[in-house]
Amino acid sequence: EVQLVESGGASVQVGGSLRLSCAGSGFTFGDYAIGWFRQAPGKEREGIACLSRKDGSTYYEDSVKGRFTLSSDSAKNTVFLEMVNLKPEDSAVYTCAADRSFYCPRNMDYWGEGTLVTVSS
Repeated sequence: EVQLVESGGASVQVGGSLRLSCAGSGFTFGDYAIGWFRQAPGKEREGIACLSRKDGSTYYEDSVKGRFTLSSDSAKNTVFLEMVNLKPEDSAVYTCAADRSFYCPRNMDYWGEGTLVTVSS
């Protein structure tokens, strides 16, 4: 059974940093594209970062580019999302997802439950 478990969400102040983790089980990370999505209250879910299955390339949504960084630990089947210089508009539930495609489609195959990030001024 494929499972994804996020952790690391917290309340931080503007300009702060967090590292989110996405631990997977039941599959090998290298065989899946891993994406991070977020959904703020009253807004649609948006994809913000993707670790490609094809060649390990990373892709970021413009609003997080330069502030968020993906990394992975294949031995632990875990993907990390390092977030720095956080802004109030980054507040959302962050969810990781896995898909057998090379990249990260909007409707990924498997989803975690999410972890809450709150950024206050």
